[in-house]
Amino acid sequence: MFTKVLISDDLDSINHGVMTVAASLGIQEVIQVQYCDDAYLKLKKAAADGQPFDLLITDLSFKMDHREQKYPSGDALIKAVREAFPNLQIAVYTVEDRLQRVRSLMQNNFADAYVCKGRKGLVELSHAIRALDEEKTYLSPQIAHALNDREALEIDDYDIVLLQLLSRGLSQDEVSSHFKNSNISPSSLSSIEKRLNKLRIQFKANNAIHLVAIVKDIGLI
Repeated sequence: MFTKVLISDDLDSINHGVMTVAASLGIQEVIQVQYCDDAYLKLKKAAADGQPFDLLITDLSFKMDHREQKYPSGDALIKAVREAFPNLQIAVYTVEDRLQRVRSLMQNNFADAYVCKGRKGLVELSHAIRALDEEKTYLSPQIAHALNDREALEIDDYDIVLLQLLSRGLSQDEVSSHFKNSNISPSSLSSIEKRLNKLRIQFKANNAIHLVAIVKDIGLI
């Protein structure tokens, strides 16, 4: 079992619950912080001292306050940590269950476990820690099911960006201009129209507005 764990969450009540889980698993040293910058600095110092952490458990959303942060979110922290400490195990513990966010972290190997906060959150976190200790990945059951549904859909990151822009009220012409300025291909209006037609058929949507509503409901954007 892990011997040294770092918890990064801005809520004391959450940290207390996670520490209770860690203690029940016999983890000897558990440190908690409320800022992502502090988490990164503690990881860096521990590694420099030759006493590195075995596991990082972090939330994704952190409320902004008077203190300026280099890493304002768990996402930013995780990506920086993965680059600096590639062998460190990382578990996400969050209320965020949007499909694309889960996929981004898990499929790009930024996180090793993704646990949803909720009534069974701490129980699932315990399962996740045990799985990671055995060098296995872990997803909360509701997320695993959602990922399977997502994988069954023929939809990629280009489609996600397209749908996100439409959800912000951009017209297809404006989306085309945005893609051209951002060097995203294909960017022509005809290509965007064809892509939207494919998505409307796939999701059985009556129009673009209906399409955006559907993908929001199932957590794709």
